[in-house]
Amino acid sequence: MSKAELVEKIAAQANLTKVDAEKSVNAFINVVTSSLKAGDDVTLVGFGTFTTGDRAERQGRNPQTGKTITIPAKKVVKFKPGKALKDEVAG
Repeated sequence: MSKAELVEKIAAQANLTKVDAEKSVNAFINVVTSSLKAGDDVTLVGFGTFTTGDRAERQGRNPQTGKTITIPAKKVVKFKPGKALKDEVAG
């Protein structure tokens, strides 16, 4: 599902205009992004938790040349689904 499709479905379900739904989606994305940048977790009970973690530096291989390369350490975003979401998707 694309962002445009998400906005359309939220507008229909919440009885909002597409403009208002898009503002809401953008606000949600901005709040989650800024919270994660600040080092805070975002927990939506029943849906899941967005967190950040550190990935250590590691060795990799260039698939074209076979040469060993060093992949630098970086911060990554993680999502752990909540029980209600897992149960709903599992069916």
